[in-house]
Amino acid sequence: MVEIAVRPRGPYSLALSMRLAGDATRRVREGLVTARCCGAVARAWQSRDGTVTIRSDSAAAAEKLRWTLGLDDDHSEFLQRIAGDPLLGRAAKHLRGLRPVRTATVAQALLRAVCGQLIDAKTARSLERRVIRALAPPDENGHCEPPTTAALGAAAPFELRRLGLHERRGAAVTRLCRSLELERLHDLPTDAVVRRIERERGLGPWSAGVVCLEGLGRFEHGLVGDLGLVKLLRALRGRPVEGWETAELLEPYGEWAGLASVYLLSGFSRGLIPLPAARAA
Repeated sequence: MVEIAVRPRGPYSLALSMRLAGDATRRVREGLVTARCCGAVARAWQSRDGTVTIRSDSAAAAEKLRWTLGLDDDHSEFLQRIAGDPLLGRAAKHLRGLRPVRTATVAQALLRAVCGQLIDAKTARSLERRVIRALAPPDENGHCEPPTTAALGAAAPFELRRLGLHERRGAAVTRLCRSLELERLHDLPTDAVVRRIERERGLGPWSAGVVCLEGLGRFEHGLVGDLGLVKLLRALRGRPVEGWETAELLEPYGEWAGLASVYLLSGFSRGLIPLPAARAA
C-alpha cells in the first residue's frame, strides 16, 4: 500500500474542483475521490487542514492521481491578477480553491473534446462515458481504465458512430491517434500542440483548449468557442456573438487564458459574473 500526503501549493479545494469532474474512470462520493488509472485504483480525500491524502496499491496510480488533481500547480499569481478584475474579481474570492481536474491520459482529453463539440455538457459526458466503457469494460466497482492512444486508434470509425459519435469527429479521433502517440504532446510547447490539433479536420481551437487544459495541464490556451463562454459574451454584449469572439474575452488574461476560461464558466453558472441588469434578467 502506497500513501501520499500532499499539502497543495496555493489555495485548493478538492470538493470544489471535483464537483463536476466525475466520469467513467473516477467518481467522488462524500468527499472521497476514487479513480482508476495505471491498472489500479487510487483514492484521495482532503483533511480539514487542507492536506490531500492519496492511497493506492500502485505508486504509479497514486502519482497519476496527484497530477490529475493538480495539487502541485499553484495558481496564486492568477488569483492576485484577477482580484480587481471587473469580470472575475468576485469569482476569484468565492472560487479561489478551484483548479481544473485533468484526465489521466491525453487520449481521454481528445475524446472529451470531440464528444463535447456543439452539444450540451450532460449529453457530451454521457457519450464520452459510453465510448470509454465500450473500449474498456468497467471493473467490479464500475470504474474503467482511461483510454489510451492505441485503444482509440484501434477503434473503427463506424463503431464510434454506432456509439453516438458523429462520423467526421470519430474519423478525426482515429486519424490523429493512428498518426501520433498523444502522450508525446507533453514534450511540445503549447503553441505547437495547438497547431497540431487544429491541423486535423473536425478539430479546432476549442478542442485544442480541452486537450491543453485537461490532457496536458496547461493554463495558457483558452477554451475559445466554448458554448458557455458564447452565452456569457452574448449576455455581456447584448447581441448574438460568434464562437471566435470568445478569444477577445480571454485575451486580457494572457498566459492564464485557460484557467480564466474555467473561472468564467464556473462564475457565470453561479451568478458571480456581473452582467448588465436587463440582460442578466
